[in-house]
Amino acid sequence: MSLKYESIIKQMSLEEKALMMSGKNTWETVDFEKYGIPSMAMSDGPHGLRRQAGAGDHLGLNASLPATCFPTAASVANSWDETLGEEIGTALAEEAVTMDVNVILGPGLNIKRSPLCGRNFEYFSEDPYHAGKMAAAYVRGIQSKGIAACPKHFAANSQELRRMANDSVVDERTFREIYTTGFEIAVKEGKAKSIMSSYNEVNGVYANENRHMLQEILVDEWGFDGYVVSDWGGSNDHALGVKNGSHLEMPGTGKSGMHDIVNAVKNGTLEESVLDQRLDELLRVIFATHQATVDGKGTTFNKEAHHKLARKAAEESIVLLKNEEQILPLKQGTKVAVIGDFAKTPRYQGAGSSLVNPAMPPESILEEIKDSGLTMTAYEQGYIRNRKPNAKLVKAAVDAAKNADVVLFFGGLDEISESEGLDRTHMHMPVAQDELINELTTVNKNVIVVLSAGSSVEMPWYPYVKGIVHGYLGGQAGASAMLNVLTGKVCPSGKLNETYPLHYEDTPAYAYYPSKERSSEYREGLYVGYRYYTTVGKKVRFPFGFGLSYTTFTYHDLAVDSEGVTFKIKNTGDVEGTEIAQLYIGKQSDTVFRPVRELKGFARVTLAPGEEKEVKISFDDKTFRFYDTRTDSWEVETGTYQIMIGSNAEEMLLEGSLAVNGTVTEGGYSRESLPEYFNGEIKNISDDTFRRLYGREIPDGSWSGEIRMNDAVCQLYYGKGIFGKLFYGVLRILLKISEWQGKPNLNVLFNYNMPIRGYAKMTGGFVTMKMAEALTEMANGHRIKGTAHLIKAAVKRD
Repeated sequence: MSLKYESIIKQMSLEEKALMMSGKNTWETVDFEKYGIPSMAMSDGPHGLRRQAGAGDHLGLNASLPATCFPTAASVANSWDETLGEEIGTALAEEAVTMDVNVILGPGLNIKRSPLCGRNFEYFSEDPYHAGKMAAAYVRGIQSKGIAACPKHFAANSQELRRMANDSVVDERTFREIYTTGFEIAVKEGKAKSIMSSYNEVNGVYANENRHMLQEILVDEWGFDGYVVSDWGGSNDHALGVKNGSHLEMPGTGKSGMHDIVNAVKNGTLEESVLDQRLDELLRVIFATHQATVDGKGTTFNKEAHHKLARKAAEESIVLLKNEEQILPLKQGTKVAVIGDFAKTPRYQGAGSSLVNPAMPPESILEEIKDSGLTMTAYEQGYIRNRKPNAKLVKAAVDAAKNADVVLFFGGLDEISESEGLDRTHMHMPVAQDELINELTTVNKNVIVVLSAGSSVEMPWYPYVKGIVHGYLGGQAGASAMLNVLTGKVCPSGKLNETYPLHYEDTPAYAYYPSKERSSEYREGLYVGYRYYTTVGKKVRFPFGFGLSYTTFTYHDLAVDSEGVTFKIKNTGDVEGTEIAQLYIGKQSDTVFRPVRELKGFARVTLAPGEEKEVKISFDDKTFRFYDTRTDSWEVETGTYQIMIGSNAEEMLLEGSLAVNGTVTEGGYSRESLPEYFNGEIKNISDDTFRRLYGREIPDGSWSGEIRMNDAVCQLYYGKGIFGKLFYGVLRILLKISEWQGKPNLNVLFNYNMPIRGYAKMTGGFVTMKMAEALTEMANGHRIKGTAHLIKAAVKRD
C-alpha cells in the first residue's frame, strides 16, 4: 500500500517514528512541529466527554471539563433508535470540538455475556446485531463533525476481574458470530476511524498484538483503514503489537515504547516498512481530525439544547416492565409518597473512566416532581446506600406509605454495585431496598418501583407491586424524563437490551463466569442471553426486547420475499405510541447447531390512535449467514428458514418461511458429537465436548505457583515474596474500605486487577519493563537478586 504521508515519514529518524507510536502523555499523541505533525487528543466519551482540565489520568480521579451527561449506552440501547444514537453522537462531537478533542473513546459495545460484568452499563446489548447497529449510529454521528469515534473494547472483553491478566478461551464460530459481529457493523456501516483493543488475551494472544484480530479480521476482511489504540495500560509487547496491526499504545510510556520498537527493527523482528505503514495510518487520522478542533477553538456548545436531547434520549429509553390494573400513567393530582434515597440523590451514570462532570446540575425527582402535577404527600429516605436495613428509616417510610394513594419507590443498584474494575458477585439489589419494598407492599397495594441500574437485577418482590418502570442510568435529565413517563406526558416505548432471568443461577454462563484462574472459558458458545432461554424454553422474568406501552398494537399481513419482510402494525389504543418490531430468523438443521431464533432486524414505528402503517425490514448480508470453520469464512446453508416477527424474543406474532439457496448444502457439525450445542443444554459442558467445539486442546489456565509478568497484582497473595503479600493485603483492606463507603476506589481497583508489567505501561516511563521484571523476581521470593536487578534497571532507565 502506498504511503499518503511518505514525504514526511522519509524525513523522520527511526527513533522519531518509533516515538510516535506511544502517547506523549495520558491523553495526547506525540507532535513534531518541524514536520507539521500536530498532537491528537483523545477523551473518554461513551455517554459524555471527560476532557480533563488539569493533569490527565485514566481513571477520572482529576476534575474534567463540564459536558452533557447523556444516558449510558445500556440505557439508549433500550430505545432501539438508530436516529437517536446518531443525534447523541453528533452532540458528543459538537462538544468535543469545543474542548480540542480529536477522538472520542467510544462507544462501548462488548456483549453482555453475563449480567455481572461491572461495565455492562457502558455496553449496548446481549445481542451483536442490536449492539452493532446502535454503535454504528453513534459512530456516524460522532464522525459527522470531522472527529473520530473509537468503538471499544475489541474483543471478547466480558469481565472486569483480572481483566488485564485474563485469557478469553472461545471457539472461532462463537467469536465471530457473537463477539465480533457488532464491531464489524460499527466498522463497515459506521466507518469508524479508530478501534480500541481490549485488555484481555483471546485464545492465548493479547488482543493488542493479535494478528488474527487486528490484521486478518479487522483490515483484510472488514476493510478497516483507521488506527488501533491499546486500552490504557493494555499494551504488552508493543513492537509485536505494531507488527501485527496495532498502532498506538496509551498512555505514554516515556521512551520505553520507542526503545522496544527501535530494538525490534534493529534485530529484524519488525520490518521498518511495517512501522512506516502503521505511522502513515495513524497520521491519516491525526491530520483528518485536526482541522475540526482548529475550527472549534473558542466556540461553545448549546448546553440547553443538549440537555433537552439528553431528556429525549432518557424518555425513549425508559422501559415499562409492569403495569397491573393500568396503574400508570398517574392522573394529575394523585397523592404520592416518594420513598428512596435515589429520589433525592439520583444514580444517573456509572463509575470509572466514563464518569462525566455534568454541564447542568443533574435533575432529582424531589425537585422535578414540583412541576409534575402530582401531589407529594411525603418524602422518606427509606434506606441508606450500601447499608443494612435501618429500622428508623423503614418505619418512617412505611408510615408515609399508609397515607398515600400511590407509593413511588426509587431504588436500584448503588454506585459500589457496578463499576469499571469491579464485577458483581450476585444479581440482588441491596438488601435494604428489597426488604423495604416488601414492607411497603404490606401497607399500600399501589406500589410502583422505579429502577436505576446499568444491568439486570433479580426481583423477588415482583408479584407484590403494581408497577415497575426502569430508567437504567438516565443521565443528567433522567428525573424529568421519568416523571414525564409516570404522568403520561410521554408514552413509554423502550424495550430491554438484555434478558432479566428469574435467578442468576439460570444464566447460561453461570458455571463458567467470570473465570477459572487465568482462563475464562466460553463453554456456553453461541447461547448468550435470549439465544439460550428461548432455545431451552427457560422461563425468565422479562425477555430480551420486552417493554410495555400505554397503548396496544396489533400485527398482521406478513409477506416474505428474497429481499425482506413487510407487515402491518396498528395502534389499537387511545394514545399515540411507538412500537419496536423485531425480526428473528431460525432454521432447523442436522448439520449446523443454532439457537431457536436470532435477531436480524428491527424497526421503530410511531402511530396515532387507530393508525396503521406498513413496515418493511430488509434482509442483509448477516441475515442467514453462519461462520464456517471448515472454510474460515461466512457461509449460508441451503434450506428453509423460519421468518418471525415479534414484540420481544419470546412473543412471536407473525411467522413465515423462506427457501434460501445458500453457499453450502450442509454445515459440517454432528448431533452425535455435539448434542448439547444442538439442543442448547450448555450449562454443564464437559472438557471433551468443549474440546470438540474449540477445535484444539483446552489451555491450562491454572496459576503455576510462580508469579509472572502478566499475572495480576491480586495474585501476589499466592507468590513467595513477603512484599507482594503485603501489597496484596493493603489493597484488600483498601477495597473493603471502599465497599463500606459505598464508592468504588478506582485507583485501588485498577491496581488490584493489573498485571505487574502494567506498571511499565501506566507510569509514563518511571517504571521500565526491566524494572517490572525485577519486581516479579521479588514477588517470587528472590528479594536480594530482584532488588539488585531493580536498582540496575533504574540506573539504566532512559
